[in-house]
Amino acid sequence: MKRESQDIQDDKFAAIGIGAMIVFIALILVAAVAAAVIIQTAEKLQQNAQTTGEDTSKNLAGKLLINAGFVATGAPGAPANYDAEDAYTLYVRLAPGSKPVKINEISFQIMCDSGIIEGIFSIGQAGDIALLDQGDGAVLGGTTELQPGQPYVLWIDADQDGIDCSANNLNAANVRDTTIQLYIHVGTGGTTYEVLTLGSDVAGSEVI
Repeated sequence: MKRESQDIQDDKFAAIGIGAMIVFIALILVAAVAAAVIIQTAEKLQQNAQTTGEDTSKNLAGKLLINAGFVATGAPGAPANYDAEDAYTLYVRLAPGSKPVKINEISFQIMCDSGIIEGIFSIGQAGDIALLDQGDGAVLGGTTELQPGQPYVLWIDADQDGIDCSANNLNAANVRDTTIQLYIHVGTGGTTYEVLTLGSDVAGSEVI
């Protein structure tokens, strides 16, 4: 009579295969997570770069370039409300790449020892703009759009509401402030910053 062996063999081949499969699946999961992180980081970097580029374009293109500046000479050649020596005359144009911008979307700030003067460019306000070839006091309306490439002349009243930042200003110590800070803001675009250097308070003297 043939006897069958009743010994149970300890077969570990299946366990080894399951372990290898678990390791393989874990590697796939880790690779998937790493790929997701890399893709998300790349998208965020791209968005940040695009936003930075748009902001830079706005700040550089959407601003006024000041070609020259003088102590205002008054009328004729300027609106009647801009007296000689109390206002400044600036020759400007929109920066290359700018889009047309409405005059009443442009504002300014003048800072000196006496204080800060703020205003916008529009008829009846503290600042006016005209076409350069029509710089005879014929100012443009507030809703008129400045066009790229076109030169303009603007006037800023620098002596108002008890604050005197004009060319013949005197501070509390009876000393003339010779460095006037000027900011011109263009709507949602950029800001132009200039320091007006007052070598003389005579009408027509150069300040930029």
